[in-house]
Formats: sequence, C-alpha cells, structure tokens
Amino acid sequence: MSNPFVQIVEPLDAAQPLKKFFNLSKLEDVRYARLPFSIRVLLEAAIRNCDEFLVKKQDVENILNWKVMQHKNVEVPFKPARVILQDFTGVPAVVDFAAMRDAVKKLGGDPEKINPICPADLVIDHSIQVDFNRRSDSLQKNQDLEFERNKERFEFLKWGSQAFKNMRIIPPGSGIIHQVNLEYLARVVMDQDGYYYPDSVVGTDSHTTMVDGLGVLGWGVGGIEAEAVMLGQPISMVLPEVVGYKLLGNPQPLVTSTDIVLTITKHLRQVGVVGKFVEFFGPGVAQLSIADRATIANMCPEYGATAAYFPVDDISIGYLVQTGRDKEKVLCTRKYLEAVGMLRDFKNSSQDPDFTQVVELDLHTVVPCCSGPKRPQDKVAVSDMKKDFETCLGAKQGFKGFQIAPDRHNSIVKFNFEGCDFELSHGSVVIAAITSCTNTSNPSVMLGAGLLAKKAVEAGLTVKPYIKTSLSPGSGVVTYYLRESGVMSYLSQLGFDVVGYGCMTCIGNSGPLPDSVVEAILQGDLVAVGVLSGNRNFEGRVHPNTRANYLASPPLVIAYAIAGTVRIDFEKEPLGINASGKKIFLKDIWPTRNEIQAVERQFVIPGMFKEVYQKIETVNESWNALDAPSDKLYTWNPKSTYIKSPPFFDGLTLALQTPKTIEDAYVLLNFGDSVTTDHISPAGNIARNSPAARYLTSRGLQAVVNCSFAMDSLSVQCCGFNSRQNQALLSLPIHSSHVICLTPREFNSYGSRRGNDAVMARGTFANIRLVNKFIDKQGPQTVHFPSGETLDVFDAAERYKQAGHPLIVLAGKEYGAGSSRDWAAKGPFLLGVKAVLAESYERIHRSNLVGMGVIPLQYLPGEDARTLGLTGRERYTITIPENLKPQMNIEIKLDIRKISSLCGQCSTGL
Repeated sequence: MSNPFVQIVEPLDAAQPLKKFFNLSKLEDVRYARLPFSIRVLLEAAIRNCDEFLVKKQDVENILNWKVMQHKNVEVPFKPARVILQDFTGVPAVVDFAAMRDAVKKLGGDPEKINPICPADLVIDHSIQVDFNRRSDSLQKNQDLEFERNKERFEFLKWGSQAFKNMRIIPPGSGIIHQVNLEYLARVVMDQDGYYYPDSVVGTDSHTTMVDGLGVLGWGVGGIEAEAVMLGQPISMVLPEVVGYKLLGNPQPLVTSTDIVLTITKHLRQVGVVGKFVEFFGPGVAQLSIADRATIANMCPEYGATAAYFPVDDISIGYLVQTGRDKEKVLCTRKYLEAVGMLRDFKNSSQDPDFTQVVELDLHTVVPCCSGPKRPQDKVAVSDMKKDFETCLGAKQGFKGFQIAPDRHNSIVKFNFEGCDFELSHGSVVIAAITSCTNTSNPSVMLGAGLLAKKAVEAGLTVKPYIKTSLSPGSGVVTYYLRESGVMSYLSQLGFDVVGYGCMTCIGNSGPLPDSVVEAILQGDLVAVGVLSGNRNFEGRVHPNTRANYLASPPLVIAYAIAGTVRIDFEKEPLGINASGKKIFLKDIWPTRNEIQAVERQFVIPGMFKEVYQKIETVNESWNALDAPSDKLYTWNPKSTYIKSPPFFDGLTLALQTPKTIEDAYVLLNFGDSVTTDHISPAGNIARNSPAARYLTSRGLQAVVNCSFAMDSLSVQCCGFNSRQNQALLSLPIHSSHVICLTPREFNSYGSRRGNDAVMARGTFANIRLVNKFIDKQGPQTVHFPSGETLDVFDAAERYKQAGHPLIVLAGKEYGAGSSRDWAAKGPFLLGVKAVLAESYERIHRSNLVGMGVIPLQYLPGEDARTLGLTGRERYTITIPENLKPQMNIEIKLDIRKISSLCGQCSTGL
C-alpha cells in the first residue's frame, strides 16, 4: 500500500525536484506546533514510513495526539535512520548475523539475503587497555598489545564489513564511538534515497544519547533490539512522557560542564524520569556549547531517562561548520529544519512546546562537584569531599559506606616503589584517568585540564610515580588541539601521556596496578581510590582494587592526582609544597573560563576535524594489513576461544513456538537493589580462579608443548598462542614437554570474548562485588539448594540444568541498570534462567530479557520480597498463558503457597 501521507511530499528546493521531504507543516494540525521537538522526530518517522503494515495511520494519529495519548500507555513504532555499535556489543551482533545466515541456509533459504537494511556503523573502541602509561611510547605499545590480543576478533569484524551490505567499520585507534558519532558520523538531517529527514539513531551502548546534544534523537538499545532494527524492523515503544528541563542563568566562572551534568544527574534521579524523554529548553541552553550539551546528554542513562534531547538551534548549525561538515549540506540542513518547524530558538519562549511536567535548574547554583564513591548519581560538592569520604569509611556497607572499623580509619601501609618509600592510607588515589567520551569530547574541560597542568608544573607540583595516570582522548582531534595549544607537554610531565583512543578506564580497561601498590592495599584492607572523568563508577567496574571511585572533571582528576588523596579540603589545604617550600593551593592554578575560551577559539578549528576524519577509515596500518576471509558464510574455527557459533538458532523452525509454563523453578540468585549489568555480565579481566578461566585453560590457554628435533630445525606444536608466547616456546630446551600457563592478563577480558558464548555463559554473574543474599560475603557464588553446597554461579546453574530444573532470579529496584549489554540477558538465558522477578527494571535490560525469552516479572505496587515473605528458598511455578501481553497479571505458585505478580512493563511481548 502507498503512503497515505504522500500529499505532503514536496521538493526542498525547486531547483532539485528529486530531493524531497515530508512537509509536516502542511498537516495543518494545530497540535503539531505544541508537540515537544523530540516527539516531532518520532512523528516524522511514522509519517514517512507509514505503510499500514509495520507503521499504521493510527500510529501517526497517536503520536500527533501526544498530549492525550502520553498517559494511555499506547505503543508506537519508530524506525531510526541508522544504527551504531561498538565492538564489545558489535562482535556478538555480527556473530548473530553470521549464525542467521547459517540458519537460513539450513532452512533452504538464501543466506545472502541476511544483511542490515538500516545503515550500521561499528566503531572499535572497547578493546584497548592501559597496560602502559607514563611513557612517551604508551600509545604505540598499548595499540600493539590491542592487536596482539584481539587479532582474531578484528579479522572477524573485517570479514563482516566485507560480507554484509550497509555495514561500515571504524578501525581501532580512531576514537570513542560517541565522540566519533558527534564529530563525524552524525548528519542532523539525513539525505538518503531522494528524501531529507531528521537524523536519528539507536546504538548498542547506553551512552548513544550523547548525540542528543547535537539535536540527533538517539538512545541505547540492547544488541538484540539493534539487530532487529538493522533487519528493517521498527522499535515498538510506549509513547513517552516528556519532561521539560528548563535551564536558567549562567554558570559560575569555576564551574565546568562536568559539574553541571553531575548536578543534573542527581536532580533528575530525584525527579524520576525512567522511561521518559527529557527535553532541554530555556535561555540557559543558549549559554551552553554543543560539547557542553553533549556532556549532559551523554549521562542520560545515569539519570534514567530514555533520551536527553537538545533541539537543533543556531549553535548546533555552527558546530557542524566548526567540525568541518560540508557547507552545502549544512545549508540544506538549516533549510529543512526551518521548513518543518524543528529549528529552535531557546531565547524565544513562544516556541516552548507542551511538556508532561517542567523542572528547572539555575545554572548559577551549580558548584564544583564529584560523584561517588559507588554510583554516578551520588553527587558530592568538592568542598565536602573530605568529610563525605570519611563518613563513608565508617558507614554501613552500601552505596555510601565501607564499614571500616573506627580504629582503622587512619591506617597507614608503607611500601616501596621503584626504589623509593611511600605510604598508602584510606582515600589514597591510585588511579587518575582522563577518560570517556563524556568529557574528552569537550574542548573546554580538556583545555582546562591542560592549562591547569601547565600552571601546576610551573608552580613546581608533581604527581607521585605509583599513581596510575592516563589520558585516553575520544578522538585524534583532542590530541591535535592539546598539542597545538602547547599544553600536551605539561600533561605528560604530570604523567598524563596519551595511552590510547578508546574507552579504556571508564569501562574497566584500566590495566594492572603496580604489584607493590596492590600488596599494600590488600595488606591494609585499604579503601583505595580511582578518580576518573568517566560516566560510570559502579563497584568492581574501574578496577578490582579501587573500592571507591569518583567521577570528576578532567581538571579535578589532575588536582586529585597531585594531592594523592581525596581526603583533602582544597579550600583550606594546599595541593602540595614546591621545592622552595611554598604552599600551592588549587585556586592558585585553576584556569578561568575566559582563559579557556580564548585558547579554544584559537586552536579548535575546522581544519583539525577535516584532517583527522578524512583518513579515519584507512589510517590504521595494522587494520589495513589484516587478512579477512572473503566467503559470504563465515567458517567457524572450532578451536577458537574468541569467535564461536552461538546456540541461539539451534533447532530453529519456521513455526513460532508458544511460551511454556515454568514449573518448580529454583532461585539461582537473590539480589537487593541496583544490580547492574556490570554485576550480571562483567566486561573486565577474567579472574584466574573463575569458571571462564578454567574453560580457557582446558581449551588450550594452558597447553602441553611437544618439542623435538627434525633434521636441524625445531618443530613446535601449540594451540591458541600469540606471537609473544610462540617466541617464548622457541626458547625452550628441546626433546621435552612443557606446560605453559597464561596469566589472567593474557586471558584478556570478558568484553573481548563476547563472541564466544561458552566464555560468556561462564562469565555471567562473575563480578567479584556481587552481593547475593544466599551468601554472607561478596563474590560470584550461590547456594545449590538440592545439595546445600556453595558453588560458583555457573557451576550451580549447570547442576540445575543437568537435573532438568528451571531457574529464576529475584531482585529489588533498578535491576539491570548500567551499560546496554545484551549478554546480561543472553548469559542468564544460557544458564537456564526463565524469568526474573524484580521491583523495577532498567529499560534496555528489560527489553533484552524479552528478546531472549526471559520473562521480566514485576511485583505488584506496594509489594516486594520482604512484604511477601519470600526468602528465595522456595520453588516457583509461573503459569504463562498463550496470549501473554505486557502489563498482564501472572499467577505464581510457590511450593508452599500462592502469590500473583505483574508481567513487568515489557516494551514488546514475548
């Protein structure tokens, strides 16, 4: 059927009649002008894609009637313009596509029909780790190690970029996905297939929302949902409420965009915006650069909203020019947005649309702050940091407590590092990382950090050598302007050398700490600290040995590195004392806003962006040299521990299977609140005593090597070794057998092995900070109730599976918060988890559970495990009707009694 709205199609320019657009202003409906700008994007997509099959005319009416329908829990379809992926989530997506081709072939179909329909970009940014730092060659050494560890994954991704249509790969070493999206990939207005329309994107990373700061509507989805979008399916979403966030006033001179976003994060957590859009408006928005807006939009997942939208205005258009976008395309972008009523003037209140509710923030009230020690929403004013940390030391174990006995608060452990004696205590900083697209995309805070470093060095201040300092920019542009402005050398003198272009410390790729530092931390059971300019600081994420982690602006990261502790009051205590005995305070070296802006105007110029991005797909020689297979079907290597054909399509039939009742399920794990996807599916290093390590060992990462003479040459047989290990083998004595065991560092990370379901199933619930109510200590273990044994979670699940027992998980509020990891749903599915019963869910994780057929059940209002008297030791029978729908009440029978629960707020049915 033809589009019923074809009558509003017209050329944008009469001189180019083949370049058309759907002119929404010709709907001649007064409701359109009152819609939030974010909802206008949803409306345009529904009108353009209306085919009375996937998108119906009634869907268009529902969106147009948003003011009424937002409260009706109505679902609407949305077809985004494009999809973006990073490699940790992108590898399993490409694995699934490859497996789909195999499945289609087995069913007698044409496997080459499996291709992304919606354009997809995959940015490789999650693999590089901080193995080397504080040296001029750190960048090259870390990149070399990245390729050494991940060559097989990278060859697979390169195969995918050649085998599948509509898929582009941005090679490693290019930058962080969201910064590359903001500076290069984002169009603002698409020009495709003869039509202009708003750019929009969904990504397999929760911080996809960063591009909302440029006026591109985007948010994170699970890998499962992203794959459906890539195959041409619309997202089915509840028409969202839109919270208008009004910004007033001007920031104080010492306040950074990081301080603003941490303030907003805490505020919106208190307001409650889960499942809603937030749209920014008011005269204060005009005071913010696109980089500032992108910083605020980036942390949207931390305050719980689906999207954090800044409509396009003149500053947005100016940013496109500043970042080197084609001038003709920029002119068309402005013309299109004006024609459809999507160009915003934040100083003109007559343009303010209707909102579900309005909350305000006076930017002048924002003060310098950090967030922590365990959650990004726990804001702490810098002036209160010392007192707050010392309170946390003795407080009960929890988000704001470490339960350290009072007589141990001032414990000191002496240690030796590189021949010199040092001391560590509670609050000592051992990691200081300028990292993450949240901040490295913002020239004001990056140049602010550089200017502070310059003043610190000139004042004679230093950073203790055992502190692991690092700088991981989000794109080559950052290094370019830091170098050109003359501040890079000062950052290096303080230990902040460029260590790589990727997420690094922000996602847990912080690399090892010095052995003597780790020994001192363990000896004193110290609460050591990581300070990073990131967006996540959940337990166990940044580093296993930093129990406290604080999010801070890049200048503050340097300040705390110089101080060496968070137990400092910057207003009263000096950062340090220089060689002349002079006390240097933070206020003495903090750059003013005017200083920063003057440097930014001079050195952040379009030519930099053009030079960096015109060669982004070809500049990495190691990537160019990779030899990827050319076959359209992937040839799986049965010996591989990185890439493995997943079992999800085994037994696939053309007939749709109906959901089955879950009978006599055991509870695998019993959780409290705020269990994150980091707890469920960690991305960090694989512990040597874990089920995943045992599996890798059994698959050849501990191997018997047989050596023997063959004429005058040495013959070596080995499996799974990289070039470094092979060189080690060649140094072995001949005519003997040897067992070579890899260290945990050589196991690589869980994130890098997401293409192998056997590793990832064993890594599910493997976080060392996991708190399971069945166990009286933190750790990835649970009770196997039939035997009463305490086992690793995977081992217990295997026992249940072998006995034919289904499993469920009990949880509290905000289950699945954090990164959008599809393996946080795939992993429990492979363990045999059939349902989760929780008080509330994070939106993306809930959708991922649905995609895997794991039912997200939610307690009825006012009920939870405590009020119902659930211990988790019961057995649960959950009756699943054939017509299962979102919001349906489901009866749950226990082996001792009966309760009922709500089938929890699923975006789509099973």
